[in-house]
Amino acid sequence: MKKAFPTVPLSPQVSDLSDSSDQAQEQSIVVPPKLITIADSLQDNELSWFANSQIQPDISIQVEDVNFRIHKYPLVSKCGYIRRLEFQPSISNYEYDFKLENFPGGSETFQIILRFCYGLPVDLTPENVASLRCASEYLEMTEEIEDGNLVVKTETFITFVVLSSWRDTITVLKSCETLSPWTENLQIVRRCCDAIAWKASTGRQPQEDGSTGDEDYLKLDELASLRIDHFMRIITAIRAQGSKPEIIGKCIIHYAERCLPGIDVELEGLRGHGYGKNEITFRVFFQSSERSGFINNGKEQKAIIESLISILPPQLEAIPCKFLLKMLRMAILYSVTPALVSELEKRIALVLEEANVNDLLIPSYRNQVDQAKLMNSPERCTMHDVDTVQRIIEYFLMHEQQQYAQQKSGKHNVSKLLDNYLAAIARDPNLSTTKFQVLAESLPEGARTCHDGLYRAIDTYIKTHPLLPEHDRRRLCKIMNCEKLSLDACMHAAQNDRLPLRTVIQVLFSEQIKMRTAMRAKEPTTQQSGNNSPNNNQSATDAEIKSLRAELENVKAKMAELQSDYAELQQEYEKLSGSKQQRSRRMSGWASSWRKVKNSFHSKREGDVNNGDQGDYGHQRQSPRGQVRRRSSFRRRVSIS
Repeated sequence: MKKAFPTVPLSPQVSDLSDSSDQAQEQSIVVPPKLITIADSLQDNELSWFANSQIQPDISIQVEDVNFRIHKYPLVSKCGYIRRLEFQPSISNYEYDFKLENFPGGSETFQIILRFCYGLPVDLTPENVASLRCASEYLEMTEEIEDGNLVVKTETFITFVVLSSWRDTITVLKSCETLSPWTENLQIVRRCCDAIAWKASTGRQPQEDGSTGDEDYLKLDELASLRIDHFMRIITAIRAQGSKPEIIGKCIIHYAERCLPGIDVELEGLRGHGYGKNEITFRVFFQSSERSGFINNGKEQKAIIESLISILPPQLEAIPCKFLLKMLRMAILYSVTPALVSELEKRIALVLEEANVNDLLIPSYRNQVDQAKLMNSPERCTMHDVDTVQRIIEYFLMHEQQQYAQQKSGKHNVSKLLDNYLAAIARDPNLSTTKFQVLAESLPEGARTCHDGLYRAIDTYIKTHPLLPEHDRRRLCKIMNCEKLSLDACMHAAQNDRLPLRTVIQVLFSEQIKMRTAMRAKEPTTQQSGNNSPNNNQSATDAEIKSLRAELENVKAKMAELQSDYAELQQEYEKLSGSKQQRSRRMSGWASSWRKVKNSFHSKREGDVNNGDQGDYGHQRQSPRGQVRRRSSFRRRVSIS
């Protein structure tokens, strides 16, 4: 296949040399007619390039694994490096033979250099300008050798074309990844990073709601495609430009989401395996998500995480707490340097009030070696990394002590967060009582205004561990202050069979104290309001005062009723618990009373017999019919007996 190019004047004189054999898939470039004396074409024979001409090539240059059989004069006229070489005769068919070591850009770049030296047109693009600039510097193609040489052309193209475009600058910076240290020495990387930082700083600012437009997203996506060391230099340059920390934070977040495939993947769940008497192991399952253009290599991921942690902006509003916890999870997973992990934990402690319970549930990532060591130690084979959260809480308390003078306390929000976290990890059957207790007692006593969340966490832990000894239950319940429980929590605790009896009694006692305190607080209030209402025109009406008094009287009546019921029950108990001697005395008293009744009956019978029939008749007429029948029947009974 042949391509024609315009004429470029050149008049070299070189010796003639025959072509080599064994050609395959030849590609030839037809040179202009004025160059026909030098080369009819440049042919590609797999790993060799050679010039077809009436004049034979006189040198052979090897770049990487490719041999270029060309003429010496075009290179000597433009390359100071080739001019300074002392050519030694070669054993081969060619007159001179040498090799270019560590040539920037490789054989492809050298091929473009040959086109330029032979006077053929060369297209400068963002993809090849960096390699051509480094190669021209390697070959010393400066203005001192010839006017309009390649160094000036590439430098002009970079300055006026590349650096004025965001996308072209990104493209050149990507091509510099394989050209180190040439691009560093020629300041190409520095100029590209400064240009990108300037465009990022002077561009459109992020919106108030934190959303990203399509154009901004494309820019961030292109920025995230760079190598981590170049990205760090850009962030450093952006910070030096005095940009807002939100811009830096947005760039870091987008880069991490693209380069760390596991950071944005939600856990499918913690599935337990190998349940036994003293062991339980868990495995974390991730959704499979491969990112194009990035190799899932542990060392590369670790280097990226460490670099991103080191360039986090110090401003608290720059990075949200949710992203910091994701980075902490990845840092633990890839075993990042402990110093950087500690630094990240301290940073999270500063914004712990913004955290969510699900973000704090960091799984316990352990490899097979660690699992084998901890197989007989269920003390540490837990589902979640509780030690990390414990350290974050300690860092938070240290920061709170420093901020105490400024009266900026966030312990109330953190106490709710910690109680919810305790309730979540309480379902872990391998979580030890000591670790749970230490984490629950990490906050000071006055940090919690209400202990309902703590009670729920303790109850969940006791329910998950039904074989927990009684002394461990009492130890956990001592953390809870019964006086800070709400009415619903007290009612639930009073009927909770899992709690120790002493705790239930404390709950009932504290509730009774609350009732008495409320009653005492209402009495002087009602009296004072009743005395001062006519004089001071208080807002309380007579109806409210009457309702309060009625409520108070109702409570007193119920109390009196309960006391009377208690007294009656006490009396019945005393009656039922009498001795047998008292019962025998009652029986003897009953027998004596029965004898008295019997004797009185006999005496009355004798009086009736003496009175005669008249008395009986008169008595019958005066008495009712029923009484006569009773007496007559009674006489019959006596006579029969």
